[in-house]
Amino acid sequence: MTRIPTKQEVLDWISANPTLTSKRDIAKAFGIKGADRIDLKRILKELEAEGHLEKRKRSYRDPDRLPPVSVLQVKAPNADGDLFARPLEWHGEGVEPIVLIIARASDPALGEGDRILARLTVVHEEDHNYEARLIRRIGTNPRKIVGIFRKGAEGGRIVPIDKAGSTEWLVAEGAALGARDGELVEAEQAGPKNRMGLPRARIVERLGDPTAPKAVSLIAIHQHGIPDDFPDKVIAEADKAKPVGLKGREDLRDMPLLTIDPSDARDHDDACYAHADDDPKNPGGHVIWVAIADVAAYVRPGSALDREARKRGNSSYFPDRVVPMLPDRLSGDLCSLHEGVPRACIAVRMQIDADGNKLGHRFVRGLMRSAASLNYAEVQEAIDGTPNDRTGPLLEGVLKPLYAAYAALKKARADRQPLELDLPERKIVLNDKGEVESVAFRERLDAHRLIEEFMILANVAAAETLIAKRSPLLFRVHEEPAPEKLESLRETAQAAGLNLVKGQVLQTRHLNALLNAAAGTEDAELINLSTLRSMAQAYYSPENFGHFGLALRNYAHFTSPIRRYADLIVHRALISAHGWGKDGLTEDEIARLEETATHISDTERRSMMAERDTTDRYLAAYLSERVGNEFTGRISGIARFGAFVKMDETGADGLVPVRSLGREFFHFDREAGTLMGSDSGLIIAIGQRVTVRLTEATPVTGGLELELLSIDDQALPRGRGPAKRSTRRKAASTKRKKDKIKRKVERKRRQR
Repeated sequence: MTRIPTKQEVLDWISANPTLTSKRDIAKAFGIKGADRIDLKRILKELEAEGHLEKRKRSYRDPDRLPPVSVLQVKAPNADGDLFARPLEWHGEGVEPIVLIIARASDPALGEGDRILARLTVVHEEDHNYEARLIRRIGTNPRKIVGIFRKGAEGGRIVPIDKAGSTEWLVAEGAALGARDGELVEAEQAGPKNRMGLPRARIVERLGDPTAPKAVSLIAIHQHGIPDDFPDKVIAEADKAKPVGLKGREDLRDMPLLTIDPSDARDHDDACYAHADDDPKNPGGHVIWVAIADVAAYVRPGSALDREARKRGNSSYFPDRVVPMLPDRLSGDLCSLHEGVPRACIAVRMQIDADGNKLGHRFVRGLMRSAASLNYAEVQEAIDGTPNDRTGPLLEGVLKPLYAAYAALKKARADRQPLELDLPERKIVLNDKGEVESVAFRERLDAHRLIEEFMILANVAAAETLIAKRSPLLFRVHEEPAPEKLESLRETAQAAGLNLVKGQVLQTRHLNALLNAAAGTEDAELINLSTLRSMAQAYYSPENFGHFGLALRNYAHFTSPIRRYADLIVHRALISAHGWGKDGLTEDEIARLEETATHISDTERRSMMAERDTTDRYLAAYLSERVGNEFTGRISGIARFGAFVKMDETGADGLVPVRSLGREFFHFDREAGTLMGSDSGLIIAIGQRVTVRLTEATPVTGGLELELLSIDDQALPRGRGPAKRSTRRKAASTKRKKDKIKRKVERKRRQR
């Protein structure tokens, strides 16, 4: 007779063999056959009843152990960058097991909230009990919602703040987190979406009064998932940082380097100096120095500061606040090139000829001391003849040589012909309460252009040096426009009586010729906007595809490491390439360059959308007191549901809903970019001058609704009304076919 194992022997076997836990596996392990299986079955039943085992389908497992293949939910990375997960199949007693995810190079990037199927291994480490290796991802992050909570009898609802007017969400009574009616909240989707009825959500954070002026940027920060609090370990690491000394660096402290920034600048990461070149072989030439804060000296690869900076990707700027990439101890202090204070830097000395062509350059790791922290306006005023107490002593020896070097760079720029768009930038001015005081357009001075040209030259030098030294780096890439977008721009230009060359390799000089032809005409803004929309979006890449907009073959971001992670990568690459220290680019970073490039390109777009949404909300708040007023503007976009108008006074964009255009049917022609009335024949197209009335302004969403009053100084015609929908559609279809035939005939005529 076969010996039947004890209960403890069965439990020990299951613990030691988590993948072989069926009754057949256990019987085979102990050599149990025939009628003896009845006794084994009895033992397993008793262990199950006593709570020592749990039956899962046809196998048994210890309920205080996780199954060898489990479903996990990924947690946020900890301060050390390790990724842990919550076991969703844990039903045991006591403390929940800690599971560490062991990532392989081939694994996809995982984010907080992802659900994964993973193979587990039992370990006995201080900080975790299991190690998990990904089998496959089976879910994604819970959807985040930012909106207004409306209390109800049994919980309430969340009204989203998106302009798109997405659906409302139900909140159960126990998932409201104590939110009050009308309060701004952040929530996440609770469970799968139902086929019928509203989806459910649970509130995870209460954000306060949505009408408070300073809630505007807070809404965008939460809506777009921008991290705005630094973990304690990151702050502690920043607080321990000490100023860097001269050891191993070139002493630049006696060089009169200046920082020139906006008057409200929160950090100073670049400084410059120029003088006439004393090399007799370079008559009329100049030497330009650009010094950039040495952030790499403080933010070491793999540190908590580095992981958080990479996670953020860049700083985000709003009218009332900045969400920095680095804690203030670094961004506002040790890495900021304050006047009169020694600061670590990486500097480049560039030699240019009288026509602005770069003859050579060299990089140094140095220690500098800014001679002055100036703003654009006072520098320009000094050059224009009205220096102040700060700029007066610097005018002859420092400022005028800067402008002389800039004059040479302008010649090189004119030869290179980068894209010269003329699109004024809006500036929102807030009062002490955070309310919009005024909306204006930022002034463009030669002082701005000077700094831009110096920074572009330094970025080119960084890219060229790293290419020459065969060092990996991140390029700033801007590819040529897509053919279909160019064709759309060409048609817009033709409608305005202008021409964009065809049949040859497009260069920025061709686009500049179009922009110059439109300059000073009523179509100037339209052509500038249409040209901008035809452009591809710039991004970061370890491969060099050139920069179309700047008309440059080699370009990398080097000049803003306080606020852009891409620049920090380039700094580290320069450190490694020159052998300046052990804080350069690591092998691990090189292996992840592609992933880093994609990530920081995404965070850049995230910040741009958040900043744009914030501007829209501030403008809506500013205009909310002027509902009913009339404004002039221009059609800036066409969609099936209406026309967008950019208003002259503020640059704000509002929507004219198609439903407000009368009783007739309006056909949307995607190819032509028009709306056409079936009865009146009215055509609404991009670029038309219009007068509108503001009918609604919603600060919480940033939405503006307009009523169209006139087009190109002609009163808006009204449709004849009661035509049947089918008749209107037939008329619109006939008109559309005729228009397409006309366009084809016209294209063939031009080609001949």
